[in-house]
This record gives sequence, structure tokens and C-alpha cells, in this order.
Amino acid sequence: MKLGLEGKTAIITGSGGGIGAETAWALAEEGVQVVVTDIRGKAAEDIASHLQEKGFKATAFTTDVTDSGQVAALVAHAIEAFGGVDILVNNAGFPRDRYLTKMSEEDWDTVVDVILKGAFHCSKAVLPLMMAQAYGRIINISSRAHLGNPGQANYSAAKAGILGFTRALSLEQGRYNITVNAIAPGAVDTEGLKAIPNYEKVKAAAIAKTPLPRLGEARDIANGVVFLASECAGYITGETLHITGGRYA
Repeated sequence: MKLGLEGKTAIITGSGGGIGAETAWALAEEGVQVVVTDIRGKAAEDIASHLQEKGFKATAFTTDVTDSGQVAALVAHAIEAFGGVDILVNNAGFPRDRYLTKMSEEDWDTVVDVILKGAFHCSKAVLPLMMAQAYGRIINISSRAHLGNPGQANYSAAKAGILGFTRALSLEQGRYNITVNAIAPGAVDTEGLKAIPNYEKVKAAAIAKTPLPRLGEARDIANGVVFLASECAGYITGETLHITGGRYA
């Protein structure tokens, strides 16, 4: 099946590891030129170097997505390296879990700003390019946590906000042949999850609640991104794809 991605250019935020890095690999394997970007510059450079070693077209750029100036520089770098931007994956984000009574204002602001303000800055920066070329794909990484998780009021609120942002932007940009969709992953077995102190307990609880009894893999989510970026999904916009193994509750 022709996916229509050969020669396209993608920016993937938060792609120094985990789902973002796997998405960079999956898109590169389909012939996409990828801009690997992360606030952790060395991590982004390592992923881009590994891609280049395999013969893929990739470049790295250090970006704090909450800073509009750095985001503008990121887009300028993508244009200089590959001539434009066709696909944006707003993946940057992380949890900082605490019950609300123990959550600091910094815990709230940091999580919400990276996830929501980051998506705002990056989308706003690439849209003029996409509108001018009458083509674009924006894929926002939400989470099953948009349904609410105890200890994740900040993360759940931000990930729910991503869904509203996705829907609103899809209504604004459809006339320019720009699709805007979201993916809501369930529990994914990334290095970040493995690093938590009670990993085995969390893993067992997640599997017990999942109809397909395993944790997700980063490639499961990356495959969803590839689909939504492809011509196969050209008439899909404003939607949320849950990749959770069937788990919602």
C-alpha cells in the first residue's frame, strides 16, 4: 500500500526517546525526512545520528517548546535542512504526579505548559507553511489519562485539553487541506515508565485492566502516527485514535 509519505518532512517534538524517538524511526522508514527535537539536545542528536547511520534523512535540534522563539528557530532549521514542513507531531510532554492537595503551582504549570502551550507554539509556527502549500498533517499525542487518573490532575487536564485543541484546529484548517488528529495512548512500556519505583506493580495493574493483556509498545503508537500522517487518512480530521489495547476505564 502506498502511504504517500516519501520525501515529506516531519518535526517530532519530544523525540529524544520513548514514543517520540520511535515515531521518528517509523516515519523515516516510510521515506520521511525527520527533524528530531527535544529539550535534551544530546538525546535528540543521538537519535538523529542513529537514523543517519541507517541511511535515513534526519537532523537534530534542541528546543524548549514552551519558548516561542526557540520554536521559531526549530521551524527555520527544518526549512533550511529539508525545505519545509509537512507533518508536525506534538509529542512533548511528561507527568509530574501528585494528589492535588500536594501539587505545587510549578507542578501544574510545568506539565500544562509543555503539553498545551508547546502544541500551541509548534502548531502556530508551522501553519503558515502548511496553509501556503495547501497540505499538512498535525498529530497531537494525548493520553488515555484524558479520562482522568488519580494523582494526575495536571497531566489529565493537559491531555484532555489537547483533544479540544485538536478538534478546534481541525475545524479551522480543513479548508487548507490540513488534517489535525490526536492519538490517546494507554500504558506504554517506555524507559520513563520502567524508571518509576513501583514499575512492576503499575505494569501488573495496567495489564489486568487491558483487554489485550500487555502493555503497549512505543511502535504501537508510532504506527498510529504513520497512519494518520499518510494518504490513507486523508479524509480523517478532528478525531482521537485510542491505542490502549482496549482499555478505557
